[in-house]
Amino acid sequence: MNKLCIFAGTTAAGYAFWWLGGLLGFEFFGCFLLSGVGSVIGVWAGWKVAQKLGG
Repeated sequence: MNKLCIFAGTTAAGYAFWWLGGLLGFEFFGCFLLSGVGSVIGVWAGWKVAQKLGG
């Protein structure tokens, strides 16, 4: 369950931050960097969700 939640969080947050970078007018590299930040946040959020679901 832990790996699944982290994977889902990383995917969703990484994509959301990439989309946000596009809205802000960033080029590829800026979107790539924002996506990396979002992925790190997604790992943390997924881990927290897995802890709550696991007990």
